[in-house]
This record gives sequence, structure tokens and C-alpha cells, in this order.
Amino acid sequence: MKDVVAIILGGGRGERLYPLTKLRAKPALPLAGKYRLIDIPVSNCINSNIHKIFVLTQFNSASLNRHVSTTYGFSPFMKGFVEVLAAQQTTISPDWFQGTADAVRKILWVIEPQKANDLLILAGDHLYKMDYRLFVKSHRETNADVSIAVIPVSEADASGFGLMKIDAKGRVVEFKEKPKGDELKNMQVDVTSLGFVDASTWGTSYLASMGIYIFKNDVITKLLERYPQHTDFGKHLIPEAIKDFKVQSYIFRGYWEDIGTIESFYRANLALVKQPNPDFSFFDEQFPVYTRPRFLPPSKILNSKVEQSMISDGCIIRCAKIQNSVIGVRTRIEAKSQLENVLMMGADYYQSDTERENDLKNNLPPIGIGENTIIRDSIIDKNARIGRNVKIVNKNKIQQIDCEKESYCIRNGITIIVKNAIIPDNTII
Repeated sequence: MKDVVAIILGGGRGERLYPLTKLRAKPALPLAGKYRLIDIPVSNCINSNIHKIFVLTQFNSASLNRHVSTTYGFSPFMKGFVEVLAAQQTTISPDWFQGTADAVRKILWVIEPQKANDLLILAGDHLYKMDYRLFVKSHRETNADVSIAVIPVSEADASGFGLMKIDAKGRVVEFKEKPKGDELKNMQVDVTSLGFVDASTWGTSYLASMGIYIFKNDVITKLLERYPQHTDFGKHLIPEAIKDFKVQSYIFRGYWEDIGTIESFYRANLALVKQPNPDFSFFDEQFPVYTRPRFLPPSKILNSKVEQSMISDGCIIRCAKIQNSVIGVRTRIEAKSQLENVLMMGADYYQSDTERENDLKNNLPPIGIGENTIIRDSIIDKNARIGRNVKIVNKNKIQQIDCEKESYCIRNGITIIVKNAIIPDNTII
């Protein structure tokens, strides 16, 4: 694994996750109350003994850069690092990153001194656990030039992925990026033959790329130099690689979620608490997820009822009722408040008692949730100030409301209170 360098792509603008990505990059999104999405691929690398990790960033990268730099510091004896590489203009390339492949093309000169045999390309906005050692082992044993991690997907989801066909030895013989219509139907495969015994319950099945690749170093260099106009792995580079190189599939049999939309982000977080044994768990001593240590006190829960929920560090909850919810760090919830199916990201800092009293005197809700407030089916972004007697319930089941001028919006029926929002007393949403 010393010969492997990992490259984690920070993603683009994240428009489908707006307004959560208004002030942060996708990989910087809070996860499960105390983590961030970037912690998932970085932790997978550390647990797989990959200690040379580059994180490529471009949009709204300040909080992501801060998190990475303050979280991941290796011992100098390990010769490891997690280094942020921001998009930059140079005399050779005056443009920003134009796509996934273009981003790697523009930083190859930085990676070259590492003398890596293989480059592991990862996304920064996926939720899963993978031992990359097994992936690398398969890549080398099959003598592949390129390896692609793949999962089976149903017909309903297939058009959102890069789809492939493979031969009996797992070699990729055809690849289509997000096909539609007849092209989509032509990519159908029998995934039961690959050992997925429950696949028959899905109906029509497809084999989808997870956006996780291993390239031989010399192969990716040749491809990027041969096709300078190609900017994306799925759309451009992988189909070209199939023509001249050995492209191998690696079947992944674990849980994997692409956090690409508000709905998938919300669903993935609440899935952590809605099941006794969720598909993804942070309670794994052998495969831990690392994040920034905050040195917060234990949460204080006073005369409250909490069911199927996760409460992060440093919270104060008084006489409240919480069901099927994830409560982020430093959250304060006052008496007689009720939360159901809520993802609350918490706060970046504590307010002193004096600051909270002054806010109340000035008719400004303190950070957190005020007394006698009811919230359902919502995402509460960081540092939100929600007053007393507020109702956030989307009573009319509205599916979509934009929030360019408001402190909230609705996406797929999920109410989102934006970061630093102020919701006055007695508001009904």
C-alpha cells in the first residue's frame, strides 16, 4: 500500500444540495451530528493503510480546508499526509478544474514525486466503508490497467450512473455514462450471476460505477496526455480506456450511498437511527471513522424523552421530546419542544448565558431551539436561531419552495432551515 496514492475529489458546486452547499463544499457537509462527509474516504484510506492522500478542492472550500488541516496530522515517522490541493491558475493551465479527469490532469505534477505505482481515485461525497486493500489486491492480481468499483442498481436508479457490461472474467467490455431510453435498456445485465441472490426482487438490474477507480500511474498519464480535451472520467476517459487498455470491474458487496441530493443526504442520516442495525454504522472498532476532536463535554439531557435518535457531544436538552432524529454538536433545545424526523447539524460555538439573555431581551432567538417549538421532517443547518412557539411541520405537504430571499426552503417535502437563519417566535412554516 506504500505504492498507492489516494486522490479524493472535492466535487463541483453541489447545486442539487443547495442551500446546504451555499457556504460549504459537498465533502464538508456535516454527517451524523459530529462528522463530515470527507471523513468517510479519508478514514477508509487510513484503515486500509493508505497514508498518502490528496484532497482536491475548488468551490466553497474554506471550511473543508480548515477541517482537513486541523483533523489529519500523521506522525513524521509514518511519512504520511492528507494534503489539500486547491484549484489554481498556472502559466501552463489558466483554467480551473473542468471535471474529474481534468482535476487529476492538472495536479499530476504534484503527485509525481511520490513515485506511486497506482492512483486510487475517490469521491468526497459518498457514504460507505471499503477496505481498499482488497480493491488494490484485485487490481494487481488481474493485472488491470484500470479497475472500477461497481455495484448493482435497479432500473429506477440506473439512469443516474455510469453503467457497464462485463465478460466472464470481470473485464469491462462496454461503458455508458448515464444512458437514457434504448441505450439504457441495452445495458441490462443479470446480476444474479454475480452472486447477488436478492437481485431478482429488484426487477431489471444494471451494473453501475461507484466513481471509485484505480489507475496504473503510467496508464492514467498516457490517457490524460493522449486526450487533452477529455475532462471527465465517466463521460470521456473510461470509454477510451476500454479500447486500448485492460479495464477490470471490482464487485462491491457492502452499503454505499451517493450523497448527491437533499433527499439522499437526509435519508442517509436518518437511516442511522431508524434501524436497530443500520446498513452503515459508526460503531465499528475495527474500522473507525475519524474526525476532528472537539473536546466537548458530555451531553446533558434533562427530563426528556428520546427515541431512536443520536445525540452528539456538548448538547443541552431540557424537557423535550425527540424521535427518529440526529442532533448535532452544541445543540440547545428548550422545554416542551418536539422534534420528529429531524436532522439538526448543531452549532459552531457556544453562547454564554449573558449573550442568550441579551438576545431574548432584544427579541432575537438564541442559537438553538426555543420553548414549545414543534419541528418535523426537517434539516436544521448550523447556528440556526429558532424561536419560541414555532411550528415547522409543512402542514400542506408542499414539495418545493425556493429560498433565495428566505431563511428556509423545501426540497422534496423536506423543510430546510438555512445556516445562520433566524426564525422569530410564533412562526409557522
